[in-house]
Amino acid sequence: QVQLVESGGGLVQAGGSLRLSCAASGGIVSINTMGWYRQAPGKQREFVATIISARSTNYADSVKGRFTISRDNAPNTVYLQMNSLKPEDTAVYYCNYRDNISREDYWGQGTQVTVSS
Repeated sequence: QVQLVESGGGLVQAGGSLRLSCAASGGIVSINTMGWYRQAPGKQREFVATIISARSTNYADSVKGRFTISRDNAPNTVYLQMNSLKPEDTAVYYCNYRDNISREDYWGQGTQVTVSS
């Protein structure tokens, strides 16, 4: 079982920045993907970014050039640096951990990001 603890959400004005963190603990395997998804009110959860290693990252088109995902493997922590935030980035952001062998997914509790115009 993997536990994920997120931090770093909050309220920011449009154009501002926030940095989200997610620490994973428990049954960590060496081959895994960590990432961020978000869910705005009345909408489905959507992909934001994932990272396997520094050379293997993926971003949603809506955040490319503004968000940067990174990770430390000791401890297992993933970060999401969000710059040039827009009101449409307002959502609950969820950390995700995927075991790339078993394909099991684990989710954090979510952290609220609110961008005011």
